[in-house]
Amino acid sequence: MKSVIINNNNTLKLSSLALALLASSSVNANVGDDLSSAVKSSKVDVSLRYRVEAVDQDSLPEEALASTLKSRLTVTTGKVYNFGAQVEVDDVTYLGNDSFNSTINGNTDHPVVADPEGTEVNQASLSYFGKSYTATAGRQRINLDDQRFIGGVAWRQNEQTFDGYRLQMTPTNKISLDLSYLHNVNRIFGEDNQAKSDLHGAVALVNAKYKLNKEHAVTAYYYGMEFDSAATMSNDTIGATYNGNFPIGDNKLVLKVGVASQSDAGDNPNSYDATYSVVDATVKFDKFSVGAGIETLGSDNGVGFQTPLATAHKFQGFSDQFLSTPGDGIQDTYIKGATKLGPVALSAAYHVFSADDGDADFGDEINLVAAYKVNKQISTMVKAASYSADDHNSDTTKLWFMVSANF
Repeated sequence: MKSVIINNNNTLKLSSLALALLASSSVNANVGDDLSSAVKSSKVDVSLRYRVEAVDQDSLPEEALASTLKSRLTVTTGKVYNFGAQVEVDDVTYLGNDSFNSTINGNTDHPVVADPEGTEVNQASLSYFGKSYTATAGRQRINLDDQRFIGGVAWRQNEQTFDGYRLQMTPTNKISLDLSYLHNVNRIFGEDNQAKSDLHGAVALVNAKYKLNKEHAVTAYYYGMEFDSAATMSNDTIGATYNGNFPIGDNKLVLKVGVASQSDAGDNPNSYDATYSVVDATVKFDKFSVGAGIETLGSDNGVGFQTPLATAHKFQGFSDQFLSTPGDGIQDTYIKGATKLGPVALSAAYHVFSADDGDADFGDEINLVAAYKVNKQISTMVKAASYSADDHNSDTTKLWFMVSANF
């Protein structure tokens, strides 16, 4: 009897071991399948952007001419247990002419073209994709709303990206939340520019959007910034924006109305409370659009309302005269239009700039853009900006020619 019991125990042990091995093999097989699927669903993107930029600035003895190529490699993995990663590397190379001030090459008698040469990791992040949310950690691209306050400045060859944590949620089909905590801003000036390369500190971004219906939405936001080495940029900004579409027969009125309030934060040596407002109206017809707007960045105690993390090139004229708000604020009154001439997209804008506090007339500017998409991969653009100075800076003319290719 004893030997029978022993044999039965051995049989049970062998059976348990066999089941464990089978289970382990099954788990390993599943993990292997998931990894294999992730590898197969990964993608590699390559993009190239060649640009010639010419600048004539009356206050400097020399003109600028820059010939630059941005090469970008982006690797996006497939998902493994809802996790995914992305790595993106950018390289900016000079091709031919480099007679301009890149902010690090010492050519200070030339106008600035802020496209320094170099290779950098533009993004390196890990994301978890939930049912109604996405959580991301690492270096990443963040563009909020129209990028008036938070953006990547992607017009420049070296993009601005952010190091930190981000949570994007859509708890309902009407509500979306975007929350970020950032500890570093990788600016467009490159790692070799010790004075301007990064902004270290603590940045909290809260952006909440509520869709009233398909045509109307309200966004509320809070952006808090405390920078270690750029204390004068530290601020707390709170605001709200309304975006709506209104039918006008067969046409459409697109309306944007926004307000914000900003105060000093952290170790900012300036004490101020400034306001922001914008009203922008565009009527879209079948083959063209026309619009007008007034955007005001106010001031207080000689300090203007600041937007240090914005894609500022999109606003207040393409010549970039007001990347930092003057101490007496600025009011930008503008008209704009867009149409297509065959396959060529055309747009134009005219800006008049004045001080918000006081009666200073800063100047006016004309912007022109022509864009042509050759095919799905290749596009071209010609762009011009002419700023006529009055009480701010000096007359400046800029011209760009650009070819982009995406594979």
